[in-house]
Amino acid sequence: ANSRVAKAMDAGEYNFAIAFQERIKITEEQMSFYEEMAEMYVGDDVSPDFYGWVFPKYDHVGVGTGTVVNRPAIKQYQKAIRERAGDKIAGGKIIKVEAHPIPEHYRPRRVQGRMALVGDAAGYVTKCSGEGIYFAAKSGRMAAEAIVKLMEGGKRLPTQEEIERTYIADYDKLYGPTYTVLDILQKVFYSNNGAREAFVELCNSKYVQQVTFDSYLYKKVQGNNPLDDIKLLGETIGCLIKGYSIAKPDAVFSNPVESQKRL
Repeated sequence: ANSRVAKAMDAGEYNFAIAFQERIKITEEQMSFYEEMAEMYVGDDVSPDFYGWVFPKYDHVGVGTGTVVNRPAIKQYQKAIRERAGDKIAGGKIIKVEAHPIPEHYRPRRVQGRMALVGDAAGYVTKCSGEGIYFAAKSGRMAAEAIVKLMEGGKRLPTQEEIERTYIADYDKLYGPTYTVLDILQKVFYSNNGAREAFVELCNSKYVQQVTFDSYLYKKVQGNNPLDDIKLLGETIGCLIKGYSIAKPDAVFSNPVESQKRL
């Protein structure tokens, strides 16, 4: 996200989240809980616009959270996710602390002359899940393959227009809809406690679970079952109405200066 190449080519600024994670060594007994489990926590105590997590690693867990709208409070949210995890990580030893800026959208300019951005430098991180590793590798490969083909075996150098017409256009066609849908989902379900209550209830749906799993696995929004999609729309509206009726008021915060910072 702090790409020097992006700055050198005047790629423009983007809004960003701060992701904070502690790698915590816990007992073998505690690790057994996470053998087939990864936890996701929502609520304005752990993040006002994202989620907190406990993800198992090889011999420890990653415990973290992230936020765009209230970055100065990231350590407060991290403390809350540790408390929410409770006894499952109690007594664990923090072996590493990590914090990184995560881009919230594409860079305004991804190609300049013969310079092309890929991965986080280009802004290829999905909303909702915050995934970027796959898209970094995929965009790097697509850019390389397009440029190699344009060079015709080293006989010529590609132009900016050609790179935009191949690599950029192909990437946007392949993954643009995924970024758009996940952006909408994050704005709908992560923005307040009422929506988060609805999100949790919707996750009980087997159809939602399957679509989520398939979309994450194939990196494209799945579904395409019109009848189930219509039923899901009705369930979503019902869950939102119920969620707003039972949710506690959202915590109030203000950071007018920090919220305007861009990378």
